[in-house]
Amino acid sequence: MHFNDFTFSSNDFSAENRAFLFGDSVQVTYFIRNSEFILAEDVYFFLMASMRKMRMKIPMEYTLDFFQELFQINVIEKGIENAFIHFLVFRNSESISLQNATISYHATVVNDEDVFSLKNPISLDMIKEIAVGNSLLSNIQVPCAENIYAEIYAKENELDDLILLNAQKRIARSIYGNLLLLKDNTIKIPKISEGAYISPLLESFVTFVHKNKLAEIEQAELIAFETQKSDEILMISDKKGIFPVSKIRNKSFTNERFSEMIDQWKQTFLK
Repeated sequence: MHFNDFTFSSNDFSAENRAFLFGDSVQVTYFIRNSEFILAEDVYFFLMASMRKMRMKIPMEYTLDFFQELFQINVIEKGIENAFIHFLVFRNSESISLQNATISYHATVVNDEDVFSLKNPISLDMIKEIAVGNSLLSNIQVPCAENIYAEIYAKENELDDLILLNAQKRIARSIYGNLLLLKDNTIKIPKISEGAYISPLLESFVTFVHKNKLAEIEQAELIAFETQKSDEILMISDKKGIFPVSKIRNKSFTNERFSEMIDQWKQTFLK
């Protein structure tokens, strides 16, 4: 049976709120795989940390059990087996101080065959007209004008994604996620301090690779030319999934080794 994507909220999302007026919001993505919550605790603590960074007043009921029950009722019991749950929290517009404003949420459920499977290969290029930040708020999912500009630029140039640089002209991330560069037996990942996203999905994969000694992991400061020296490149996005990079400019890439690692990693989530 096919299910269309759908949403549910704790408030009227079309009503006047600070997410709409000022972008006063934070988003994380929860994962449903084979009717089970995957990395639920990791995503929950990331949400709590993100809300604290945005100085939001966390509701007392926002416990891990609260979210598990919320998604059980609104997603799994509706017959959804595999999906991304994009969970947005926002501050309500109220006549009290911002730090004490109440919080509402809006969730979008996007169906997927398998949130941990490799998607179709993507083509990337680099954009130099804009630079992303590397501050405390650059690493969490908050509204970002640079992403909007880059997304339109990518579509106009028939690209799937773009490599975004920081002010120091080093690789920060892509529009949608983080980049992993494989060369020989080393996977290089841009440091969080470079402007990369904090990603529970990426952290889980990298931890698995490290523990099982499938490759050496190196958090690094990467210049753009590093992509041209890589054997394989992977893009991991909490929002969209896992994508092998097939081409950057004139260089093409394979995905055999990353594909093998992903297949082994997925097995750890089977009962």
